[in-house]
Amino acid sequence: MKILNHKIGLGESVQVNMDFARLNTRSKIEVPIIVSRGKKEGPCLLLIGGVHGDETNGVEIVRQIVSKGLNKPEIGTVICIPLLNVFGFLNQSREFPDGRDLNRVFPGSNTGSLASRFAYHIMKEVIPHIDYCIDYHTGGAQRFNYSQIRIDEGDDETFKLAKIFGSPYIVYSKSQERTFRKSMTKLGKKVLLFEGGKSLNLDKTVTKIGIQGAINIMHELGLRDFSSKISNSNDKKPPIIIKSSKWIRAKHSGMYRSDVSVGQKVEKGVKLGSISDPFGGFESAFKNNQEGYVLNSNHSPVVNQGDALFLIGFE
Repeated sequence: MKILNHKIGLGESVQVNMDFARLNTRSKIEVPIIVSRGKKEGPCLLLIGGVHGDETNGVEIVRQIVSKGLNKPEIGTVICIPLLNVFGFLNQSREFPDGRDLNRVFPGSNTGSLASRFAYHIMKEVIPHIDYCIDYHTGGAQRFNYSQIRIDEGDDETFKLAKIFGSPYIVYSKSQERTFRKSMTKLGKKVLLFEGGKSLNLDKTVTKIGIQGAINIMHELGLRDFSSKISNSNDKKPPIIIKSSKWIRAKHSGMYRSDVSVGQKVEKGVKLGSISDPFGGFESAFKNNQEGYVLNSNHSPVVNQGDALFLIGFE
């Protein structure tokens, strides 16, 4: 296997650095790519975090997988990119320095914007080797995502892997054009997009689910025997399949309080929360108008009219 002019043989584990982009001071920005190969040929799995620089929980999941040595296969290859958007991470920002969302410029262009060129080199140098991918994300702007796997509807193999991953929810979510997931699926790669937690935050439960999901997938693909780390309990609940969803948005601006928790089932007519002014003269409650599950909850104490407060998913 050859990545960025580095040849990696069977049984080898190496770190190669992608440094196609620089800061405006001309300082190199290196993106470590950790490649671990088993002693026999087999599938290649990519574990990637930090496509958005402020989505730190995804970075933490892949970081722990590497630090614990879980990424070293017996068969096949595991490639880990704990942090793709180093630029955004340094600035604690979602975007690239050119103001673009990296996850909206794939597959990129060698003559395009900084983010587009970056996407191009990832697609050219790394992705041709990949068969399967787990792409770790979080909610943004104080919106907390309950742990979930997002997949395109209609792909039987991806659906099977999503169930094996073991997150509480599987959400049918059509991949948008020019996203990393869309560009991967167009090439025939199988992509599980994990959502859990919120930006600039680390959540231990989300991290645990994300790591265990990777273990389950590696075991299923035959990359490594993780029998001792996989629960075969009959008490484990099967994932809830979400076929559609709807955002509940703020009808008023003001101080916001939630009455329900992310991840829970909410009946029709249940009070979801309330918004008030800061002076005690106004308060407005709002209710749920269709039975569903809270997939995302806004944690901000102050909201503006039109802000997304909850994402309710429906079976």
